[in-house]
Amino acid sequence: MKKIIFTLICLLTVFNIQANEETLKKKRVLIYTKNGKGFVHKNIPSSIKALQEICALEKIETDVSEDPAVFTDKNLAKYDAIIFSNANNDVFDTEDQKKAFQKYIRSGGGFIAIHSANAVERSWPWYWALVGGKFVRHAPHQEFDVIVIDKNHPSTNFLDKKWAVNDECYYSNNLNPDIHVLLAADLTTVEDKKRSEYPADIFGNYFPLCWSHEFEGARQWYTALGHDAETYNDPTFRKHLRGGILWVLNDKK
Repeated sequence: MKKIIFTLICLLTVFNIQANEETLKKKRVLIYTKNGKGFVHKNIPSSIKALQEICALEKIETDVSEDPAVFTDKNLAKYDAIIFSNANNDVFDTEDQKKAFQKYIRSGGGFIAIHSANAVERSWPWYWALVGGKFVRHAPHQEFDVIVIDKNHPSTNFLDKKWAVNDECYYSNNLNPDIHVLLAADLTTVEDKKRSEYPADIFGNYFPLCWSHEFEGARQWYTALGHDAETYNDPTFRKHLRGGILWVLNDKK
């Protein structure tokens, strides 16, 4: 009788372990880097490497693609979030691919956008609303100060009030009023001869560079930083990316 009880206990233990493993199923993200006609960033290999290493440390599985054919209902169902890493210009080939992407977002799939990803699909208003704004132009590459607007977010909570970066200061329009601004460029530290054309004084001496929001059921996070390949080796920038990814995945780590 004792042997039978012991066997049952062992079986129940194995069952519980398997059940817990299923409950703790690893998160999985798609890193998408498609570029349509136009400028292609040389930082893409470095960004992929950084994202894969960040995710590996957090036990998050990754797939990488620049093929728009991955945008089907069946394939996207595998992912907890999609990362557009320096994707640019038109990144979909068909309306069905766009519809699959919309369905994914509306089903609660997360979305992370990095640097030029706000220059994707510039003739598609739904995408501008998702990413939070549409790229207009950037100031010359230079060192400037970034102001932390919200220090309570996981992508910013390790930063001081000012973060000195060497990057491109991106300007967007069609900003979604629902975005929650996390970082802003201090425009008093940005040399830009065309500032009077845009953004002029629309935001005073600040311009949003990083934000988060919830859109049609999905969590979304965007950072305009990350032009240089070397930036993706910077520990501070990696913490920034890590925080954005974990927030989108709603991970409390």
